[in-house]
Amino acid sequence: MTDARSPRPAAARQPTGKRERLVLAASRLLHQQGVERTTLADVAKSAEVPVGGVYYYFKTKDDVVSAVIEAHTQQTRQALAQIEASERSPRDRLKALIAQFVEQSETIARFGCPLGSLCSELDKRDGEPSNAAELMRVPLAWAEAQFHELGRDDAHELALELIAAYEGHALLANTLRDPAVLVNAADRINRWIDEL
Repeated sequence: MTDARSPRPAAARQPTGKRERLVLAASRLLHQQGVERTTLADVAKSAEVPVGGVYYYFKTKDDVVSAVIEAHTQQTRQALAQIEASERSPRDRLKALIAQFVEQSETIARFGCPLGSLCSELDKRDGEPSNAAELMRVPLAWAEAQFHELGRDDAHELALELIAAYEGHALLANTLRDPAVLVNAADRINRWIDEL
């Protein structure tokens, strides 16, 4: 929900400040390389910021990861607000969300879902739990609200089913390196939404 995908990885517009460039670079690198393999030096180089400049904004890699999570969460909220503004019915809004996922099918097939991959990787780390769960809570709550608008008493379960279907297909598309997995899944998910 974010390559900035909508629910997209942080990247659609050109960043202006150093901090924003660092967060964008970190978002891209965390998605492509993973948290453990990405260093602050990698982030600095990708953002074209001197390594020492990173420490002006972030004291640790965990601070960078938190900033990326926050950026993804904001972008997801903005993307969902845009869907709300452009689509009249809850059914059309849900389908617009799926369309945004499909727009990222090539990237997801190569690197996985930016949000799901980050959540999964951070969950395996020792220490304090991260705030990564928010990356899933935001689209889940939004989807639940759409299903409620459709008059569904099982809105929460349907929202879980929708996001799980996307994340599962994103994992398969990445594992098989086949974007068609997501594209075909989107057709099935859209038919499912129409039948509700």
